[in-house]
Amino acid sequence: MRTIKGPAIFLAQFAGDAAPFNSFDAICGWAANYGYKGVQIPTWVGSLIDLEKAATSKTYADELVGTAAKHGIAITELSTHLQGQLVAAHPVYDTMLDGFAPASVHGNPKARQEWAVQQLMWAAKASKNLGLTEHATFSGALAWPFLYPFPQRPAGLVEEAFDELARRWTPILNAMDENGVDLCYEIHPGEDLHDGVTYEMFLERVNNHPRANLLYDPSHFVLQQLDYLDYIDIYHERIKMFHVKDAEFNPTGRQGVYGGYQSWINRAGRFRSLGDGQVDFASVFSKMAQYDFAGWAVLEWECAIKHPEDGAREGAEFIAAHIIRVTEKAFDDFAAAGTDKAANRKMLGLS
Repeated sequence: MRTIKGPAIFLAQFAGDAAPFNSFDAICGWAANYGYKGVQIPTWVGSLIDLEKAATSKTYADELVGTAAKHGIAITELSTHLQGQLVAAHPVYDTMLDGFAPASVHGNPKARQEWAVQQLMWAAKASKNLGLTEHATFSGALAWPFLYPFPQRPAGLVEEAFDELARRWTPILNAMDENGVDLCYEIHPGEDLHDGVTYEMFLERVNNHPRANLLYDPSHFVLQQLDYLDYIDIYHERIKMFHVKDAEFNPTGRQGVYGGYQSWINRAGRFRSLGDGQVDFASVFSKMAQYDFAGWAVLEWECAIKHPEDGAREGAEFIAAHIIRVTEKAFDDFAAAGTDKAANRKMLGLS
């Protein structure tokens, strides 16, 4: 078994226009001050990384690594969540999703999708240049508007959506493979890959591609009432990344899983800062250690109540307290008799 690495922090919810959140150097210093040992970089934030340059210049990639290292920080992974969403986007979301891409492709879904694919291709090369072996993304969604089976879906609709999803992602998965990178899909509402069943549907269509792996985030499973501990038992061989995020689900006579179109603070299911929600992280970390998870425990802060800097400070302490330093020996080694094969056969009555 290996001890999980961490604590680390996903920078997406913290990057901004004001110091220390407006440059990679400054935000690494801020994270280190709270006790973080790693940062996960959102590649759509230009003040933190130039993705194309990281893909095409090993010198620039080395400079990023060096900038983090001077603060005692490692770059854990890159993220293309927003770009991944654009690899497969249903037209109903076109106007909303234009904001995820540069103005040059707004109003042009085909050009926007091509831009997104290029971003993923660069992410594969950038990850290699940075010495990274995992990458985080979303799958995007073609079938999501038809999630609930009423009005009744026409036969073959979902199957065609997943066939197309596999066609779009297979070249990207191959590029990740060429660069030695596991592509980790965050299983998430709003994506066609939103639970174990949909992941399996996709995995079958990409011929069990060895790079089609998972980012585990239990908070999304609390909100959809999926057993997040059993999920680890089922998919641990494919779980290559870990977002540590808390959530709570408090259904009432007025609302449940779907939330009644309410704001985050008024939903039955909502994300919380670490320790303020309902996720059993003691069991989560135990299972991750049991299955020899080799990656980082990365805070993703999303909370409608607590201030982000308080969430970040408390999150570092929370993760550090939950990381299990795995044992190098069995607890009952002291009682070992040191017997040999002959003695064992004698005990079994075989000699």
